[in-house]
Amino acid sequence: MNKLTEEIKSLLRPKAALIAYQGENTGSSDYFLELRGINDKGVMGEAVPITYDFMNEIAANYSEAHSGVPMGIIPPNLLYADTRKGSEKYIWSNPPGRRMMYFVSSLGIENAEYHIPGIIYIAQENSLAVYAYKDKTLTDSTELYAAPFFNTSTKGVCLGVAKLKKPTNLTYSELLDYWEKKFWLTEFSHLGGGGNPTKSNLVLVTKAAKDAEFNLDELKPMNQKLKYILK
Repeated sequence: MNKLTEEIKSLLRPKAALIAYQGENTGSSDYFLELRGINDKGVMGEAVPITYDFMNEIAANYSEAHSGVPMGIIPPNLLYADTRKGSEKYIWSNPPGRRMMYFVSSLGIENAEYHIPGIIYIAQENSLAVYAYKDKTLTDSTELYAAPFFNTSTKGVCLGVAKLKKPTNLTYSELLDYWEKKFWLTEFSHLGGGGNPTKSNLVLVTKAAKDAEFNLDELKPMNQKLKYILK
């Protein structure tokens, strides 16, 4: 029996009841907290004052369970961040360069490093979208282009089965690295819903970028500027 099965089958038993009292006046800021232990028979015991140790333990467990908000130094390539719970959204860029890329054998493309154009990433909850750009310096007027990769479409990225555990208590840099790895460590296997994302055949475009700079003329415009996604 693995650990997950044990956790699912384990029975949670009541340990204690936390009771909060508020002053009688409407909107009163006077509160009193008491703790009543619960025995093996489910019977509440005598009330005792709340200790700092008890509250700290609850806070620590709650924070660990709901961790995920990044912290630390803001990377220079992070363009936008919304850390509100339930509204998380991060937008960042990578300049043109080389990336290790993996492909299913049926595509006939070698697993190797390839030249790629500048990339814009948008991560939201459990989804990722990617775009390409040509400008040497990003501005509000930077034009966005379809990402010239398999597994992508205008609606997002198919992240396949890449198994990567999201770090806890992560920094902004670790968060961006996590999402990039989910994309680049997934095998490229198929065209997205919009069909070929480059002007020529994507297989040929990709192979040509192995030993030469990526041909920016192959990028398809999205008719959208950077400023419209930074919100």
